[in-house]
This record gives sequence, C-alpha cells and structure tokens, in this order.
Amino acid sequence: MDLRFKIDPEIRRASTLPASFYRSQALFDEARERVFARSWQFVGHEREVPRPGSVRPFDLLPGYLDEPLLLTRDEAGVLQCLSNVCSHRGNLVQTEAGTCHALRCRYHGRRFRLDGRFASMPEFEEAQDFPTPADDLQRASLGSFGGLLFAGLDPLAGFEELVGAMRDLTGHLPLDEFRFDPTRSRDYLVQAHWALYVDNYLEGFHVPFVHPDLARSLDYEAYATSLFPWSSLQTGVARGAEPVFAGTSVAALYFWLFPNTMLNFYPWGLSVNVVRPLGLERSKVSFLTYVWRPELCDQGAGGALDKVEREDEHVVEQVQRGVRARLYRGGRFSPTREQAVHHFHRLLERALGEAVP
Repeated sequence: MDLRFKIDPEIRRASTLPASFYRSQALFDEARERVFARSWQFVGHEREVPRPGSVRPFDLLPGYLDEPLLLTRDEAGVLQCLSNVCSHRGNLVQTEAGTCHALRCRYHGRRFRLDGRFASMPEFEEAQDFPTPADDLQRASLGSFGGLLFAGLDPLAGFEELVGAMRDLTGHLPLDEFRFDPTRSRDYLVQAHWALYVDNYLEGFHVPFVHPDLARSLDYEAYATSLFPWSSLQTGVARGAEPVFAGTSVAALYFWLFPNTMLNFYPWGLSVNVVRPLGLERSKVSFLTYVWRPELCDQGAGGALDKVEREDEHVVEQVQRGVRARLYRGGRFSPTREQAVHHFHRLLERALGEAVP
C-alpha cells in the first residue's frame, strides 16, 4: 500500500501530514477500516445498563462505521458488548433499549442468552453439526474506565494501553460520583475533516491567538504536554484564582485517546468529547458533560466550553479551506508546542500501514 506520507520520528526534522491527506477521499475511506474499525470508541456509561436483563442497542460511530452493537448485562450481572446482527440471516436482533430475559430475533425466532450464546432455533432439527460457536452472537471488545464504556471491533492496542496513563493520573478523582448532565451536553456540526479538529485539540499553541478568555485563565508558559503509547495529556495550569484540583495549581487535564476521543477533567467534573467523521469535510463533535462539583461549573478553564468550541470550530473550518489550496503542501512542527500533534500523525501513519485482518 502506498501511504502517500511518512512522518519523521524526530519532531525537529518532521513535517506535518501533507494537505493531500485531508483532501483524499481514498484515505478517508481507508481510515474507516484501518483506524476507526481498529480503535476503541466511547459508547456510554455503565448506568445505562444498570441491572441483569438490561439491554441497549446502538450503532458504533453512526454515519461512518455504522456497526450495529448491543450492550447487555447478563444474568450474572456481567456487562457484554455483542453484535446486534443475528447469526442466521443478518437481521437486527434488538431494536429497543429495555430489559428482557433473553434475546430473540423477530425474523425467524432464533434466541440467544444475554451473554450472546445461542439458545434455540425453530425448524433446525434436521441441521447437521448444529449449533456451533458460529451461531452465537459475535462479541466486541469492551473496556471500562470509571464507569465510562469503550467498545472495539478489533483494536490495535489493548484497553489498558489506551487508558492506563489516564487511570494512573486521575485515580484520586471519585469518578463514581460524576453524573451525566444532558442540559450541559450538546453536538456541534463542523465543516472540516475530522483529523483537522483533532490536530487543533492537541496543542495549546493556538490558545493565546484563538481563545482570549481561556488564555486569561491558563498560564501559557506552564502549559505542558505528555505523550503515551496511544494517548497524550495536556496539562493546563491556572494563571490566577481560578478553580484548581485540590493541592495543585492544575486547572485542566486534557487527555486524548487515539484516534478521536478527548476526556477533559476540570475541578467541576468531566467533559467527554467525541469527534465523529461524517464526510471528507464534515464532522460531528459531541460534548458529553459529567458533573461532580456543580458549584464550580461556569468558572475557570472549564467554564465557557461552548464559547471555546465555537472559536475552535471557526478556526478549524478556516484551516479546512486552507488545506484545499493548490499552493499549500504541508508545514513543520513546533518542537516545543506541537509534540502531541506529531505523535498523532505518527500513530495515523502506523495505523494506516497496518494490514486489515
């Protein structure tokens, strides 16, 4: 396969992704299988399947992967992530969330246990060598971080490789006390390539130029980036009297998980951001808010997220116009401010070079 780009591992020599990456429909389509179908994706919270018998069907990355999956909690209370496609003729098994004792396909009556194992099927008495494991519902990988659930079809990395550093660095936070707040959650449609949005997220370099209010809350000189195998962290230090995590001067922890998920921890709680590709120049960005200390909402670095998002959206859409330009080929990285962008581009190169199973 011709990758069409290579990212030098030495950031001081490296050039960014070429503009052709953001313009290529072929690479956008290849990323569907080589990047997203082999990644971990945020799919909700354990509280959405609270008790044995709970089921919740969903599509993984709707509008891009569109993989029908099903969260269940089986009779033993164990969470499962299953294919929602019947192993007989491909019908969707479960179409509504709720509770049940077993799963039954409404096309020909095939039944499955809540852990996905085949249970029964009418009119198959004469079938030879039946059933086999192929008649069970296929399983997806499932991981949990503080009750937040992530699913993967065939992930390039293990779940702990993805979240281990974040788990270590946020272990002092009582994530079980964080509660989803739909009134503070929203979706944004951004007219730009999904990777441009991620590029922008992964550096604080633009903060003084794009986010004047945020810049007054954060100490730009103390802004720091840490890299991990499949993730990165940007640490925002408070400039003045803004809310901080107890015993620190830290106002925000911005974790990125390859390729398209951000978990932003603030003294008030957590904002989970998911970037969903919809087209070559169209993305949906979901802001999902989990509040811990409501009295601190609307203050400090995490206090005006809608305004910050609108500012990011404006500049990313301008960049989308720029990368279309015939005279733009690509740029260079700031070795001191764009380490996480360089890391992301190298992971994209790696994922796009992996053989599809």
